[in-house]
Amino acid sequence: MSKIEILAPVGSEEMLRAAVFSGADAVYLGFSGFNARTGAGNFDADSLKEAVRLCHARGVAVHVALNTTVYGGELAGLADAVRAVAASGADAVICQDLAVAKLIGDIAPQLPRHGSTQMSVHTLQGALELKELGFARVVLARELSLPEVEHITKHCGIETECFVHGALCMCVSGQCYMSAFLGGRSGNRGSCAGPCRLPFEANALPEGKPGRLHHLSLKDNSVIDKLDKLQAIGVASAKIEGRLRTPEYVAAAVNACLAGREGRAYDRDLLKNAFSRSGFTSGYLDGKIDGTMFGVRSEADAELTKKTLPALRELYRRERSRVPVEMKIEIEEGGEKLTVTDGTNKAFAYGDAEPQPARTDPTESLSRSLSKTGGTPFSAEKIDVEMDGGPWFVPGSAINELRREALDALLKKRETLRPWPVNEVELPPLPLRTLPPHRTLRVRFERWEQVPEQALSGVEYLILPIAQADRVPREWREKTLLELPRVMFGALEEDTARRIAATQDAGFAGYEVSNIAHLRLCRGLPMTGGFGLNVTNNLAAQYYADLGLRSVLILPEVKDSDISTIAPTRDGKPVPTGVITYGHMPLMVTRACPLQNIHDCAHCDKTGLLTDRKAKKFPVRCGLGVRTIYNPVPIYMGDKPGALTVDYGVAYFTLESREEAAAILDSIRQHAPFEGEFTRGLYFKGTN
Repeated sequence: MSKIEILAPVGSEEMLRAAVFSGADAVYLGFSGFNARTGAGNFDADSLKEAVRLCHARGVAVHVALNTTVYGGELAGLADAVRAVAASGADAVICQDLAVAKLIGDIAPQLPRHGSTQMSVHTLQGALELKELGFARVVLARELSLPEVEHITKHCGIETECFVHGALCMCVSGQCYMSAFLGGRSGNRGSCAGPCRLPFEANALPEGKPGRLHHLSLKDNSVIDKLDKLQAIGVASAKIEGRLRTPEYVAAAVNACLAGREGRAYDRDLLKNAFSRSGFTSGYLDGKIDGTMFGVRSEADAELTKKTLPALRELYRRERSRVPVEMKIEIEEGGEKLTVTDGTNKAFAYGDAEPQPARTDPTESLSRSLSKTGGTPFSAEKIDVEMDGGPWFVPGSAINELRREALDALLKKRETLRPWPVNEVELPPLPLRTLPPHRTLRVRFERWEQVPEQALSGVEYLILPIAQADRVPREWREKTLLELPRVMFGALEEDTARRIAATQDAGFAGYEVSNIAHLRLCRGLPMTGGFGLNVTNNLAAQYYADLGLRSVLILPEVKDSDISTIAPTRDGKPVPTGVITYGHMPLMVTRACPLQNIHDCAHCDKTGLLTDRKAKKFPVRCGLGVRTIYNPVPIYMGDKPGALTVDYGVAYFTLESREEAAAILDSIRQHAPFEGEFTRGLYFKGTN
């Protein structure tokens, strides 16, 4: 059984030393401008090389996060970032956007790619699709139970990585649009403002009364006591979250993981004091998803952390000796020679102390002096002493100097960078679309009951969840796309596969896919792309078109000027692109339930409201094993038909009654202004 890798977060130079000196097997850090923690101290081309030198000299792997969505104008900078990572010889790139994956494959094909947790991979089919696309590892969604992790790990054929300690996002990673829509700071772009840590109260409150309680804030995850179990089922890497935390936090978590990996006890209180939100939760991995998972960072928690910091600093004050070396000292009348080797590299040091004849055999004291490698990354596993014509006496100070010199030389050799080979790749110029003469309308409904009688009038496609397929009259089916669930926890992936098999010959127009797993489930069938794929640039749109998508819905975070540069083609013909032109944007999809803060599932009608600190009410709906939290204010672009250069708009109905849907559809068809409060979303503002 291979040892599970302990993977530590790095957001600064000091955190890097803390992670490495305390014993992490690997670190992950962000490359400036393209990673999901823009607030961390990220690395540029030069500082990345230094980080790789430090780590590789000590046998520590470096994973570089390029895990944001990318806009068209950034692709040239992204290509430079990929070249910089390849030049550093880092061990892998973590990516979310298929444009990043594509550029790595073109520029540095041997550089391993890891699928970020923001790719929302939480099923076996998703992991298998990543394997097919050339990924070496998948970072699994945090919401999975141990049996679910085991099922994916045993059958996917690539490495799996699991979060074992640190903050839990309320939303499935990659599917959260709350920070972007409420404040213009996109989580998918590394700028999440953490709105889920603010008050959102699930209790029924009178109109105008602000929420005070934190019903979207989860405690930090900690499953370090199950590391030996994760190791036993074959998980390759145990990931600690926290690039925005402190060096002391990293050292505490790494120290606990080293114990947890061996099934040893560790000081859980010390870990809690390093950082917690009034304790930890292991609800997801244990499969016990309930109200006990919620918690906030209190003043008492912060006070405990302050008191604990000095003790935690001791964990990385001295470097851990971890690289095994063999030493051979040869002494003869004229001087000394020390050879050290790590099995690959060799280094030598020569002494000029005149050896003196010894009265007793000095072998033991020489070995003792040479084995004192503390404060270096090396540990002497084997020491040979050879004396020609001896025994000889050499002063301890001379032996110590030889040891220092030889180990320094070995460290320098181990610091040599080994860049990945790169290809010369020229990026094609960004396409600039013009407004198509005829734009079409697609209409999506949550339930059949919402569909007005005249729904198909002037509409290109009706879109309905696949679970509603039986409700669609046969004569409507050739204009109906079946939407697959964005997330499929538990048995839902198998259920979805069965539904696809049952409907593929039933006369439907095709399937709307919103997760990378759907590409495998619908292989060879007509597919269109939903917003859950997070398409923000032409390179990703083209990649999806090449994988079989017949049209692509652009992520509603993308600005009008960037939308106009997305124009994929297939067989020389344009692949249509679209945007949401009406709808209450699903801001979050969650496996934990905010309503469990106030009642259990038995006393719930699967609907609720969350009231924020400004007294705004956010609708919550429960179904298919997840909760969806909607923006109370809908996007409306119906009165601006030519504002965005796309082929189709989608009216995305979720909370509306049949009558409301009919009235809104009329407004869209007539390009009429919207009655009531609405937003243009991010189409004209964009995200930072």
